[in-house]
Amino acid sequence: MVQTTEGVDSVRVELGERAYSIHIGNRLLDTAALSIAEVLQGRRVMLVYDAALVSPWMKRVRRLLEEGGFMVFVHEVPMGEQSKSAAAVAAMWNALAEADFTRDSAIVALGGGVVGDLAGFAAATFLRGIAFVQIPTTLLAMVDSSVGGKTGINLSAGKNLVGSFWQPRLVLADLDCLRTLPDGERHSGMAEVIKYGVIRDAQLFAFLEEHVEHLFEAGEAVHLRAVVRRSVEIKAEVVTADEREDGLRRILNFGHTIGHAIEAEGGYGALRHGEAVGIGMVAASLLTLRRGQSPEWTDAEHARLVRLVELAQLPVRVPAGMTAAALLDRTRVDKKARNGQVRYILPVRLGEVEVVRDVTDEMVLGVLRELGAK
Repeated sequence: MVQTTEGVDSVRVELGERAYSIHIGNRLLDTAALSIAEVLQGRRVMLVYDAALVSPWMKRVRRLLEEGGFMVFVHEVPMGEQSKSAAAVAAMWNALAEADFTRDSAIVALGGGVVGDLAGFAAATFLRGIAFVQIPTTLLAMVDSSVGGKTGINLSAGKNLVGSFWQPRLVLADLDCLRTLPDGERHSGMAEVIKYGVIRDAQLFAFLEEHVEHLFEAGEAVHLRAVVRRSVEIKAEVVTADEREDGLRRILNFGHTIGHAIEAEGGYGALRHGEAVGIGMVAASLLTLRRGQSPEWTDAEHARLVRLVELAQLPVRVPAGMTAAALLDRTRVDKKARNGQVRYILPVRLGEVEVVRDVTDEMVLGVLRELGAK
């Protein structure tokens, strides 16, 4: 259920000694140094940031950390999904070594999902693990990738095939950062929010149907924060119950099996992550209809999902030039496959999904062609 409140919201991810808080609100960067000091032992940090964030956020965060008593080193990550590579993480390892980082040092990741995934993987593996803090600056990172401890890099064969689970010490989601986002990045992040409505909260889905077109307008600030908070709550609940994706956490992959295949087939540059997930969610909905085993997911529910994805200004069809056969092959190397069998997360009703293992290649090929694949 979406509830609107004033002030700063905090969501706790309860993982025993690895528990941490996600703070959501405005002007959180003003007190970032104090918040980060409370969760770190040392005062030597590397600020890892997206090349697009040199101004205004990187300079500001660096200054605030230095004024707060931290020794700050900086490391720039090139823009784009292509940066989640072995070469990029090796460059970060070398930078950490050259800066004489020790086990009480830390990484502060400032940026979107690419920066968080890459910096988190470097933190998980350098000296067999150092602390890191997430300061997500995109909607997608705030509601999804900064929460839950999944870190990793891509291979040419597929997305996030190398990585680890490594929880941050703190997440600071300053909604002011969203003001400078390009429209495309805002829309991309909304795909993950829609996902949470489908998998866990029908009321959130209905709320988005009413508000999604206007969430970034000045008068909708309270609603935007409520949507971000509810999305984070859902992610935190799932991660707390299943940290390492042995069961329940698999539902977070709704729309991602085919979405990741589309990303990989496009060379991680043709579409943003959320755009690919939007198509993947529509495909998953069609697979439910073609299976015919979920009577509460009807053509009407499918139409609502398609309409909401479109209202969020996300694509609902496979990009021109992609073939159904190539995309099917991409799904087989998805990290969620087991013994060569691809598992799909399919909707049962709004607010509930299931893990399905009996989706045939013919079903997938048919749905992909229905969505425009050759």
